Amino acid sequence: MTGIGSSLISPFISLYIGTLGHYSKTELNIWSGLVFSSTFIVLAIVSPLWGRLADQKGRKLMLLRASLGMAISISLMAFVTAAWQLLILRMLLGAFSGFVSNSMALMASSAPKEKSGSVLSLLTTGSVAGTLIGPIVGGVLVNITGYRRVFSVTGIIMFLVFFLALFLVKETFKPVEKKNMLSYKQVWEVVTHPAIIWGMFFATLITQMTNQSINPVLSLYVQELMHGQGNITFMAGLVAAAPGIVTLVAAPFLGRLGDKVGQRKILGFGLFFSLIVFSITALTTNVWFLIVMRLFVGISDAAILPSVQAILAKESPQAVTGRIFSYNQSAQSIGAFAGPLLGSAIAGFIDYRYVFVGSAILVIFNLINYFTHNNSVTLKK
Repeated sequence: MTGIGSSLISPFISLYIGTLGHYSKTELNIWSGLVFSSTFIVLAIVSPLWGRLADQKGRKLMLLRASLGMAISISLMAFVTAAWQLLILRMLLGAFSGFVSNSMALMASSAPKEKSGSVLSLLTTGSVAGTLIGPIVGGVLVNITGYRRVFSVTGIIMFLVFFLALFLVKETFKPVEKKNMLSYKQVWEVVTHPAIIWGMFFATLITQMTNQSINPVLSLYVQELMHGQGNITFMAGLVAAAPGIVTLVAAPFLGRLGDKVGQRKILGFGLFFSLIVFSITALTTNVWFLIVMRLFVGISDAAILPSVQAILAKESPQAVTGRIFSYNQSAQSIGAFAGPLLGSAIAGFIDYRYVFVGSAILVIFNLINYFTHNNSVTLKK
């Protein structure tokens, strides 16, 4: 449900901004990048603070805080009359986000280490299922009700998430006394292989940059590929949902396989595959080819994201799990902030397809990181 809530309107943000004023193509691309990215830069700043509080008060409280804050801020987006107002509310959304990352930390600290790959892949499947359904449903709702009503629907969904977490989520939590809380320096002293942790943070950052770089201008790119004809919002929804279709199926399988053969091997496969996919996607000439290539992105996501989470879970001592996952959330948010800005700048000043060239270059840096930071220590299965 959180996946649905976060993706119901996101693919159409740029089109919504276009209804709030008169902008040139470059201006619209830049505004789209700013509005889309603003959520993530705020989230990157506040995530360590929420992570520290999670270790003190428990992850369930963080789930309640995130879902209620998201419900209120998203509901208010239905009433904006200017792009700057939407920008402020997106920043507020970032301040209260973090539902999925806290779910990851809750399950990572609860599940047996040998089952962490399977468990976290299952959670990834739930999240991806939502992001798969959201854009398609959103595309249909936009055509029926307009953009503003979709924000109201999203707000209602997040209020339901709040009540589900309140009444159904159970947590056996032993709080860490404030006086016993480890400092930032001490956190890294209790971690056995800090190089691996930092390598996973970098992998998360780059993966989010490549995944998010096209998102703020996705609907505009689809509009260009379709020459402004046909049901653009529905097709944009399909393109946005395409990676989730494959991830939904592949993540559980690759998670179980990673528990058997080692998460590091699955991660390496995902990185190599994403390099190939982004390179070919740069050759896109029609929307159907784009959909096919976005389906392949789902395979790389299913390999990379759960593997990173599983490796972090295995390398994080129980006392600092919340903190480590919050740092990873910050890395994810920085990537989700920088990616859309980079993508919208490339699209505005060069061309949409060169966004994928940029993504391929970023994956090369991720591969370098994979062979340097993560080869320093042999990872356990």
